[in-house]
Amino acid sequence: MTIIRIRVEMRGMYICLCNAVTDHDIRRAAADGVRSFAELQARTGCSDCCGCCETEARSTLDKAIEQVTLDLPIFVAA
Repeated sequence: MTIIRIRVEMRGMYICLCNAVTDHDIRRAAADGVRSFAELQARTGCSDCCGCCETEARSTLDKAIEQVTLDLPIFVAA
């Protein structure tokens, strides 16, 4: 039997080229508790130079926050 190993490397898409912030960085920040664009800027430096990435960065952060909140367990009081 021959075992073939395939290595898949997921590369992030750069959202902010000025500060090398990727979509993975933004999702990680949301998972770590970032809930506003100002917090994201403070933590990553995203969109604090030319500002060209602001729309995409905001959109990526919004989607990441939505995903994080969907993944949280829901408890119902009895």
